[in-house]
Amino acid sequence: MQCVLGLQRLEVLPHSKALVGMYPGAPFLQFGTFSIMKAMILAAGKGTRVRPLTYDLPKPMIPILGKPVMAYLVEHLAQHGVTEIMVNVSYLHDKIEEYFGEGHQFGVQIGYSFEGYTNDAGEVVPQPLGSAGGMKKIQEFGGFFDDTTIVLCGDALIDLDLEAALREHRRSGALASVITLEVPWDKVSSYGVVVSDDDGRIRAFQEKPAQGEALSNCVSTGIYLFEPEVLDLIPSDRPFDIGSELFPLLVEQGLPFYAQKRQYNWIDIGSVKDYWEVLQSVLMGEVAQLHVPGTEIAEGVWTGLNTSIDWSGGTRIEGPVYIGSGCRIEAGATIIGPTWIGHGSHVCSGAEVVRSVLFEYTRVLPDVLLDEMIVFKDFSVDRAGEMRHVSDDASIAWGNARDRRSQRRAEVPPARYATQ
Repeated sequence: MQCVLGLQRLEVLPHSKALVGMYPGAPFLQFGTFSIMKAMILAAGKGTRVRPLTYDLPKPMIPILGKPVMAYLVEHLAQHGVTEIMVNVSYLHDKIEEYFGEGHQFGVQIGYSFEGYTNDAGEVVPQPLGSAGGMKKIQEFGGFFDDTTIVLCGDALIDLDLEAALREHRRSGALASVITLEVPWDKVSSYGVVVSDDDGRIRAFQEKPAQGEALSNCVSTGIYLFEPEVLDLIPSDRPFDIGSELFPLLVEQGLPFYAQKRQYNWIDIGSVKDYWEVLQSVLMGEVAQLHVPGTEIAEGVWTGLNTSIDWSGGTRIEGPVYIGSGCRIEAGATIIGPTWIGHGSHVCSGAEVVRSVLFEYTRVLPDVLLDEMIVFKDFSVDRAGEMRHVSDDASIAWGNARDRRSQRRAEVPPARYATQ
């Protein structure tokens, strides 16, 4: 789901009026600016609702404008001075770790906590501990959470004013705070529902209730502010979830647990349909601060390096369209935006690509129509979320642009519907 609200920026107080000692024992930077929080990015899930993209990618690595969604989060944290970031990983963890390393290229420090084990056959087996259980493991290992920590789901784009959120968290004396937004009532079953009083104190929390049972349409956005004492409530001997277990426990014990209603841009990639809609909005320029890369060679048409476009034979490209580096567009092809074509792809003569997303090295074969589709390796997904494997299609529609043969390979990968 995509929730885009008007952005409201709150100014940081000048040094002479800065807050001092809002939370007992909380350290502040010299000269009275706000303390620098630590951060935790939740990245251990399998992302089953975003398959087939997550057959080969962990959900935080799904690209927006060619860059993993988690990279935007790390950059946003760095811009707000949050430079110590822990990430819990499990499923396809190596892809996250290889891309981000220890964070030096982002100007931050990144540490990882792997959740899983190696079996007797030497195979690495993911075994997530739940969002709260993952934090408990980190705390018991090295005591990382010794200051206010912002916790973020690794699969959403945000432009939240972190200083303003921290300021309100400390003003309220909260042990835990949840950043919330209102969503349409028919969407509440996809989120944790928050019920709070006039002061923002949370009186009830429902994890993904049925629409008829929801007590509110104010939902958690998966952004939390925790004090270290919250970790004491999390058991060590089993998986434990923030939304379904920790938050109800905070309510039950009457602890200072608050909701913050803020105006900011929140783009949640909950499903393949959401992903398609997000990319359409981004390419249309509807999401602030996200700009199409490359060189604009014609109005609304951007290309990467060394792209070959044959404009003869009635080739038609209507923006907004991005064509990645090393792509080949043959004469007579048609591309209608919003469309993203990943690097190394090949659109053959007579093919039509309409409002679609092609991942890297996709070959669209001659006279084929791809209309509102996502093509990822051997899979395609339409706008409604229906998934097909290339072998399911009697007519040859797409293939691997690195394969020089005119016919696609006949074999079907045996693990195409595997659980991981």
